[in-house]
Amino acid sequence: MNIKRLPLPSVVAAFAALLWVATSAHAGPGAELKTGAFDPPRPAPDFSLQGSNGVALNLSRYRGKVVALGFGYTSCPDVCPTTLLLLAQAREKLGASRKDFQVVYVTVDPERDDVERLRKYVGAFDPTFLGATGTPQQLAEVRKAYGIQASRQPVAGSAAGYLIHHSAFVYLIDRDGSLRAMMPYGVSADDVAHDVRALFAN
Repeated sequence: MNIKRLPLPSVVAAFAALLWVATSAHAGPGAELKTGAFDPPRPAPDFSLQGSNGVALNLSRYRGKVVALGFGYTSCPDVCPTTLLLLAQAREKLGASRKDFQVVYVTVDPERDDVERLRKYVGAFDPTFLGATGTPQQLAEVRKAYGIQASRQPVAGSAAGYLIHHSAFVYLIDRDGSLRAMMPYGVSADDVAHDVRALFAN
């Protein structure tokens, strides 16, 4: 796997500290985002993983679309289904332009999340959503490139055996493959749709 190396984790840490300060931010000429913006935009690190559609998933393949990139897992009890439902609702609000919006959800739990399980899970929220998995090393490299934290926590007496605490924000990547926004958990579907439309027009 070839990941373009960028000092993104430190950028994410600094950006996250600022993200909570403002309720809106400028994403460049002609676009004002309701979620936190990268200013200036920066290239999104590319990666190649196994897609839930059965083919290799390269982030760069989706140039020309606005991409929502999130991280989670199919056994997640609350945050992940809430996030995916939110993204599905936002996509519906885009109307005919939703064909140019792609959700990519990268698993943090490769032990349980194979291609078929991911396909069924993300497809239950929207049939166009794509999950991505790979080897533990591949996924660790992608998480590092995007500043994503994930830690496994055993749960005594649970059928699941363990939970994974992980970063819950979602990146918005524009048509040119640049990081434009980092949406915190809990934003509204209206705000997501607003920001996607802004990036369509920008």
